[in-house]
Amino acid sequence: MLALEAQKVIEQRLVRLAWGGEDGEAEMQSMVVEKIHASFEATNTLLSGGTLETVIARYREHVSVNTERLLSL
Repeated sequence: MLALEAQKVIEQRLVRLAWGGEDGEAEMQSMVVEKIHASFEATNTLLSGGTLETVIARYREHVSVNTERLLSL
């Protein structure tokens, strides 16, 4: 499900990046920061005994927030 849900975010981000300008630059910076934070969060979860299912559920939450944000712009 995560892969399917992420496709909408990818689509919306590509559109925003293609338009360029300040919005495109802001989206690119946001995307990079989010990826770094998400990877640290996933690593921390796994190192502290969390499960892969927990990591995936959290990524789905991040994707959902991004989907709502990008579709509301």
